[in-house]
Amino acid sequence: MSNAVEQLSDEYPEKPRGQPNLIVLNERRRAALAEIDNAPFSWFHVKICLVAGVGFFTDAYDIFAISIAATMLNYVYGKNAVLSTWQTTGIKAATPVGNLFGQLIFGWLADVLGRKRMYGIELMIMIIATFGQALSGQAPAVGIIGALIVWRFIMGVGIGGDYPLSAIISSEFAATRSRGRLMTAVFAFQGWGQFVSSLVGIVVVAAYKDAILKAPYPSATPVDYTWRLLIGLGCVPGVIALYFRLTIPETPRFTMDVERNVEQAAQDIENVLTTGKYVEDDDAVVSQRVKAPRASRADFIAHFSKWENGKVLLGTAYSWFALDIAFYGLGLNSSTILTAIKFGKSSAKPGTSLAVYQNLHNVCVGNLILSVAGLIPGYWASFLVIDTWGRKPIQLMGFTVLTVLFLTMGFAYDKLISTHAGTNAFVFLYCLTNFFQNFGPNTTTFVVPGEAFPTRYRSTAHGISAASGKLGAVVAQLGFGQLINIGGKNKFIQHIMEIFAFFMLTGIFSTLLIPETKQKTLEDLSNEDQERYISGAITA
Repeated sequence: MSNAVEQLSDEYPEKPRGQPNLIVLNERRRAALAEIDNAPFSWFHVKICLVAGVGFFTDAYDIFAISIAATMLNYVYGKNAVLSTWQTTGIKAATPVGNLFGQLIFGWLADVLGRKRMYGIELMIMIIATFGQALSGQAPAVGIIGALIVWRFIMGVGIGGDYPLSAIISSEFAATRSRGRLMTAVFAFQGWGQFVSSLVGIVVVAAYKDAILKAPYPSATPVDYTWRLLIGLGCVPGVIALYFRLTIPETPRFTMDVERNVEQAAQDIENVLTTGKYVEDDDAVVSQRVKAPRASRADFIAHFSKWENGKVLLGTAYSWFALDIAFYGLGLNSSTILTAIKFGKSSAKPGTSLAVYQNLHNVCVGNLILSVAGLIPGYWASFLVIDTWGRKPIQLMGFTVLTVLFLTMGFAYDKLISTHAGTNAFVFLYCLTNFFQNFGPNTTTFVVPGEAFPTRYRSTAHGISAASGKLGAVVAQLGFGQLINIGGKNKFIQHIMEIFAFFMLTGIFSTLLIPETKQKTLEDLSNEDQERYISGAITA
């Protein structure tokens, strides 16, 4: 009998008086997280989608409007109505370079200071920098192109910060069964931003049509108005969304796992899911903080040095890098490519004001067609199947189809653009690449890094992945600018398409490193023991 008692004592040691019950704390944490994971879709989720989505709308508008604005800047500030290769490259590459820094900095800060504290700051940076571009001027000591490059870099920092913040906030508030759709809906606003930038371009060019036609070639004064309006109007949706971003609640997962305040997180979850409201009391006394894994340089290295964790970060980062080489290579140069293939070619005599107007109008219409025919449908195709088919199959399918499309566009380029019907076929293939970028890796490379990492590193890892993508965008822009005219004006486009095909092929292999995240909780995806996540508590 005494032996049996001793055995029971070993299996269930007496808990020291005053020591918190770890089983209860871990159960309470899991129960609170389960409330989020199983929550029905509500108005609060719609609000998260809209507040985060408007930021992506503004991001895309500001990034891709430069494709049209660069054509306008040619006429206003270019020598013989053409900017130099380095001027064009600088204007287009400045924003992705800024994105890279913003994604790394804001991604890290959101894990250190909190999602809420950083959300809205990046939007303020975007608004100020966008307004600064529209008001940029030229003086003997300052060139307008240099000023625009600086402002676009600053704007890029703000846009870069929006990527990890919006992804993580939408991910951490979403229910498991609909998380992919919520994150895709947020990201899909990017397509509408590209669409509206083209639409605004058409409107401002039409508004100044008479002034452009009456002014002597190259109609510099009226065209100067058009690019400033096109760029400047990009800050309007950001201003509208700013208040809502500043008042969005902190995610309960950050409160629970980083601030280690399970009691407050449980209360926040109940408030948000039942009333849709969030009460913040900075003076509230924290009665208990739990002991749980904490972010540090040593812990970061220890976590990602394990192949099961490191391969996921490698897969998300390289997949985004490969994708953005083609996505931004096309997106930032769509006007150049449309002009090169003589799509919507001006019927006016070159060197006339009518040619200026027709070229600007055709460039805007061409970008609008690309948005409507490929970009926007691609996002919503992903939306429909991402939570049923899964992220990984969509990404694999996208990279595979894109490899085939770019090979076709590259090797058949000369034959395609030699006839009117062939040119239309090339534009159709171009629209298909836009479609399968968005119904493919452009969507999934945004979604997966927001799901596949522990809460304490989720934003940092998403920032690293996104920054890798923008490194690809910078490489693409620098390479595109320097390669396109090898052998003559726009003669190297076909080989650029072949280069894009190579990177799409490599993306297939990097996709094999990432996990399938559909219908799994964020905690299950973290590769950490959730049963004993809390190892102790400190009671005030």
